[in-house]
Amino acid sequence: MIHIPDFAHASTIQIVFCVLAFITVITAFLAIFSRNPIHSALYLVICFFTIAGHYLLLNAQFLAIVHIIVYSGAIMILFLFTLMLMNLNKQNEVHKPRITRLGAIVSFCLICIVLILVFINSKPIEGEYIATGEDYQSIKVLGHVLLNEYMVPFEFASILLLVAMIGVVLLSKKEKTEK
Repeated sequence: MIHIPDFAHASTIQIVFCVLAFITVITAFLAIFSRNPIHSALYLVICFFTIAGHYLLLNAQFLAIVHIIVYSGAIMILFLFTLMLMNLNKQNEVHKPRITRLGAIVSFCLICIVLILVFINSKPIEGEYIATGEDYQSIKVLGHVLLNEYMVPFEFASILLLVAMIGVVLLSKKEKTEK
């Protein structure tokens, strides 16, 4: 058996992380900027799989499997079928009013500011894990932490999914075109 030194193992993990991060960012941008909604949904599925790879690198196997089952398996397939039924491949797409685009830009900037503030003010949890010795891979401990300490972000995720579902319904509505 070949013994791999620790520094070689760490560099391998860093390489895998960099490759996954590159694929995640590229597919996220392709999902946003692709003109074809089916291609956007497929790029988003690839992005979700690479995020599951990040969970595996963090030694969170349960979250990786749940992420694949819930997001890549259920939600994205639902969105993909909805997009396929909407037949959005028309070339004569109605342009959105400027106020709608302005609202989207303002919402995007506010969300970015909130996320940056959250990242700046957050603290790493690695010290807490070592100090308490709790196994966060246990479903019981994970559920307790998720529904007690992280209840608000958990509810925000459910609201985000609800908004995405409403967005799909609104996209599927036929817009009136003036003749």
